[in-house]
Amino acid sequence: MSGEGVLVGLDVAKATLDVGLRPTGEAWQVANDEPGIAELVARLRRLKPALLVGEATGGFERPVVAALAAAGIPVVVANPRQVRDFAKATGQLAKTDRIDAAILALFAERVRPKPRPLADEAAQLLDALLTRPATPRDAGGREEPAGGCAPAAPPRDPAAHSLVGASAGRRHRGAGGADRSQPRVARPGRSAAERPGIGPIVSAVLLGELPELGSLSHKQIATLVGVAPLARDSGTLRGKRLIWGGRAPVRTALYLAALCGRRWNPQLKVFYDRLIAAGKPKKVALIACARKLLTVVNAMVRDHERWAVPAPSVQHSC
Repeated sequence: MSGEGVLVGLDVAKATLDVGLRPTGEAWQVANDEPGIAELVARLRRLKPALLVGEATGGFERPVVAALAAAGIPVVVANPRQVRDFAKATGQLAKTDRIDAAILALFAERVRPKPRPLADEAAQLLDALLTRPATPRDAGGREEPAGGCAPAAPPRDPAAHSLVGASAGRRHRGAGGADRSQPRVARPGRSAAERPGIGPIVSAVLLGELPELGSLSHKQIATLVGVAPLARDSGTLRGKRLIWGGRAPVRTALYLAALCGRRWNPQLKVFYDRLIAAGKPKKVALIACARKLLTVVNAMVRDHERWAVPAPSVQHSC
């Protein structure tokens, strides 16, 4: 079967790739290596699916997702928790690679998530640098290889690694090198770093962890990051609005940027002071400032605009 009615679920393991199709229920498995990925891409090209849904598996999905996207196949990398909750809602409690592929295909059919921009090579490098401190080490303190198809850790170049270790306001060759070789990354990076309160480290987090920046609305990007208050109402009960879920590294970076921005960004300071005067708790006000920063940077990247500094006296960064 081929055509726009085909939905594909892809379960990624370290050594194998399991595929499930809807509505036919067909399934097959290939190796998670270069020949296996090439075979998978060739078969899916013939099928011309309307959508393929996989899920994040700690980096093992990156090579196959990149190959599928390069072949023009619409790909969505779903949140594993969301997919597992969907499986439980359908009554499917068992879990195997073949079952997971079928559930992902069913998820694609019923939910129809929209494909979003995937991180390019430069953004993936930034992400690898940002997460490098969590690399496993052996008893001698040496970094253990990731193995399989997981993304290889970048070489330990002190200049490049300073991207995540540079102090506020200091120039760092790591980000500069990426900027020179990747104009797509350079533009959002410069736009974000120009905003008072957002320095090189926060810019790197936004670039590495949030490739959707500039392509979503302010409400969508806030929900994706996890800084949008979510309603908890039922009947006549009006619950307390809370934030949860989203991308914790981005949310943490924006929260820290808000701590700085409420002091050195005049507009943000007025916004924060107004919330405090209205009786909002300090943490609630800071999250609102983080959301405002995200909204502004998202608009700047979308419109390719530069930040206009109100006055020389407030040109600070953290």
